[in-house]
Amino acid sequence: MAKKPETMFDMDVTKMMAEFKLPQVDVEALVAAQRKNIETLSTANRLALEGMQAVAKRNMEIMQQSLADMTEAMKAIAAAEAPQAKAAKQAELLKATYEKAMQNIRELQDMIQKMSGDTLTVLNRRVGEALDEVKAMMEKAKG
Repeated sequence: MAKKPETMFDMDVTKMMAEFKLPQVDVEALVAAQRKNIETLSTANRLALEGMQAVAKRNMEIMQQSLADMTEAMKAIAAAEAPQAKAAKQAELLKATYEKAMQNIRELQDMIQKMSGDTLTVLNRRVGEALDEVKAMMEKAKG
């Protein structure tokens, strides 16, 4: 009579697995798919990094321009003589500064949105391809 295994570690796993009829796996196709996945992730990371670098560069340009604009505004306010003229100039400059800030925010937002869209497009395309590859492997394994 066959001896029953005392613990699960005493079982012969290879013998058990041989009893199951598992489909043959195309290892080369699996490796090729993983290579494509890694290449796609690398491309997506590169796009995201380049996009964020462009956003950071543009943000720095905006900051430099803002400092230059603020210097000019201070000179303009200081040049006004009457208190009413200074108050009017301040209100005018405040409005222009606010409008410029909103324009800059929209520009940066558009840059970030484009970068995100480009990155997601690359990833979504690969996911679709990967699902098609899995389907093809399963159909091939069925025979």
